[in-house]
Amino acid sequence: MKAIVYDGLQKVECRTVEDPRLEKEDDIIVKVTSAAICGSDLHLVHGLVKGMYDGYAVTV
Repeated sequence: MKAIVYDGLQKVECRTVEDPRLEKEDDIIVKVTSAAICGSDLHLVHGLVKGMYDGYAVTV
């Protein structure tokens, strides 16, 4: 599966990662069918989103 991976300030790339899996009883997997770039996405790239860590992946 492809994922957008945050690897630190201004280091974002698309990589192949493991498929998501349900780990807890209340987990869900959502299939995204379309997406768009938003100006607020730049906050992530510039390190302005708290809680982001190197290697954080968002599957696409």
